[in-house]
Amino acid sequence: MSYTKLSALDIAQKVQAGELKALDMLEASLAQIQAVDGDFGQLDGQVTDPNTDKKVHAFISLTKDLALAQAEAVDAKVQKGEDAGLLAGVPVSIKDIFALDGTVTTAASRMLHNYRAPYTATAVQKLIDAGALIVGKVNLDEFTFGSSNESSAYQPASNNPWNTAHVPGGSSGGSAAAVAAEETPLSLGTDTGGSIRQPAAFCGVVGLKPSYGRISRYGLIAFASSLDCPGPLARNVPDAALMLQVMAGSDQRDENTSILPVPNYLEAIQQDVKGLRIGLSPDYAGIAYPNPETGAFEVIPVQREVNQAVLDAAECLAKLGAEIVEDVPMPHTRYGIPVYFVVSRIEAASNLNRMDGVKYGFSVVDPKDLQDLYRRTRSEGFGMQPKLRILMGAYLSASSKNLNYYQLASQVRAMVRKDFDLAFDATAAHRLDALLTPTTPTSAFKRAELFGDSVLMQYADQMTVSVNHAGLPAVTVPAGLDDAGLPIGIQLIGNDFREDTILRVANAYEQVTSDAAWRKVRPMALQEVK
Repeated sequence: MSYTKLSALDIAQKVQAGELKALDMLEASLAQIQAVDGDFGQLDGQVTDPNTDKKVHAFISLTKDLALAQAEAVDAKVQKGEDAGLLAGVPVSIKDIFALDGTVTTAASRMLHNYRAPYTATAVQKLIDAGALIVGKVNLDEFTFGSSNESSAYQPASNNPWNTAHVPGGSSGGSAAAVAAEETPLSLGTDTGGSIRQPAAFCGVVGLKPSYGRISRYGLIAFASSLDCPGPLARNVPDAALMLQVMAGSDQRDENTSILPVPNYLEAIQQDVKGLRIGLSPDYAGIAYPNPETGAFEVIPVQREVNQAVLDAAECLAKLGAEIVEDVPMPHTRYGIPVYFVVSRIEAASNLNRMDGVKYGFSVVDPKDLQDLYRRTRSEGFGMQPKLRILMGAYLSASSKNLNYYQLASQVRAMVRKDFDLAFDATAAHRLDALLTPTTPTSAFKRAELFGDSVLMQYADQMTVSVNHAGLPAVTVPAGLDDAGLPIGIQLIGNDFREDTILRVANAYEQVTSDAAWRKVRPMALQEVK
């Protein structure tokens, strides 16, 4: 078997046992990247590979020297009989929104094309301390603003390994693509409105958005600070649990991290699902959006195969002993995207104020005065998506003199949270342990199909965004292929800090479907590799 097909758990166990050297694992990962990735994303990048449309383009940069030093350190520990860590010798890719000391951290934007981070993000440092090999930075939507990966200033943008004519999703599209293409078994992403789960579903991998505060945000370039969550992408549930185990925990440098004890997730997922109450909600059966002419909400049903995958998963879990609770009301789910438009834009505009050409990053040459420096730097440094968010955020903030949009959005956000509180309340009617929903309303759309239409692209996150408003954990797992051969994802949502429960259910589903025919199908990008 090729080393790149190994799970993170298998790699770490083999390295610790001396059956596999970390250096050999690193070599295999780098060879796979060379075989499937093609041109890396570059600022003003020009495609040089005539077969680029068949390539993945997950990466912006490699950190080969760093990974080599890490692999040598792991092998030295093993040789001495020392504990090399839970992720000993496991190659990991990092979404290029995390600071990594001594490397350029771009956020896929011209604005930070020359920003060399002077420190390392806590989540990344915990991976390194656990023996992981950081092989490189992967592409994303600029400043994480998008749902397709196409808004990156570093082109070519990432493609979906299952069908490279389709997008990998976003904003953690490079992370999902790298995992699906077997370039790295694990990748670190971020989720603000679904940015881990949506690309994970599009690319047929596992993606976990933890509870807000479960993983430190220190060293993460912020989009919307009240929504952002770092989290793992992996090819199976145990690997996602393993990566979460390493990264979870309090951090004095991030006062929003929880001081609650971190459970043993790998032990938790071994439990069965007998007696667990798993809900289905009709409010997740379609995309609800306001008609711009009438203002009334209209509903478009989710893709047929996606809906069927959810029902099939519920049936599988019922056979394992779970109790399926139907018709769970989640009436405020439909307001998730409009609320997100307000909250995320105002917070994004505020966070982007620091990008001014003075402190770090891009700055224009020979400005006339300070005002000219600010204006030209931000005009030339930001792409279209950051500019749209700054303008909308500024408008909504200015309008607050007459009507406080942020306060109103926060009130509706509290109503979204209340839906979940009632669903999970052990004394109420439904008493759920998990809510089962689609992850996305459709499978991956084609490149350039929705790019530029911020509203339609945003509604691709309707199934995921309410979880961010509520601060709850959610995981997406592969649940089949549609008629076009594209992956389908299903989502399990849990109560506060109950990652153990949703991972337990996800693992049970993964195990019971392990022999399904669709699990034997390989992504197109891997079929191209001889």
